[in-house]
Amino acid sequence: MDLGLAAARVVVTGGASNIGRGIVHAFAAEGARIVLNDIDEPQAKKVRDEAIDMGAEAVELAIHDLTTATGARDTVGTAVSQWGGVDIVVNNAGWSVPGFVATDTDRDKWQRTIEVNFYSAVAATQAALGPMKEAGSGALVFIASDAAFGQIRQGIYGASKAAMVAFARSTAREHGRHGIRSNIVCPGLVMPEGPDAVGAASLWAVGEDEVFNPKQIDFMLKDTPTRRLTTAEDVARAVLWFSSPSAARQITGQMISVSGGYTMP
Repeated sequence: MDLGLAAARVVVTGGASNIGRGIVHAFAAEGARIVLNDIDEPQAKKVRDEAIDMGAEAVELAIHDLTTATGARDTVGTAVSQWGGVDIVVNNAGWSVPGFVATDTDRDKWQRTIEVNFYSAVAATQAALGPMKEAGSGALVFIASDAAFGQIRQGIYGASKAAMVAFARSTAREHGRHGIRSNIVCPGLVMPEGPDAVGAASLWAVGEDEVFNPKQIDFMLKDTPTRRLTTAEDVARAVLWFSSPSAARQITGQMISVSGGYTMP
């Protein structure tokens, strides 16, 4: 099925590592025009080159911190200035350091978690609404998390992702009449596919065992019906479907878990 994404003007936040990189690759294979936002310029440049090789019509870098006053506006503005508008925004930028509720008491870390995961999505969405309303169409895809439903060691992170879910659905209700759709993808645990999949600024740069060690992964897999971990490509395929103006034209305010059945919201 033709998803209608060739030459689409796409913004992917946090697009340089792991899930974001997989999403950029998927849009590239569809022949889209992509604004790749990240704070990690060397990794972003590498993924840009990969995307061009995979068939992207064009890739522009937007090296901005979305938690600053102008970062999201400048990121979305790159698509508008280069190509006259924006068709799709994937709110993927995220950050997390696992911690138990009783001992995760670093307020500065809480603030950083909320700003990166939630405020960045709010800002990027607001920056895109004007151009999308003017065009009479647009798709917003929010990368939340299964942690939004409550997971061990993910209290603050999960709360930030639950906020994203509520915001995405409010946006769907308010702007469906403008032709703008807003949907949510909740990935399960996605391990980087290899060293090329993450940059120095990625939360995974500290080492996989510091985020999820093999014992924790085995525990998760026992409760996963498919008995396999989710990949960045799995998440990206769901994002493409939600983004498609043909395949998902009547779909808004909806949420799916891409987790092999680990959660079933």
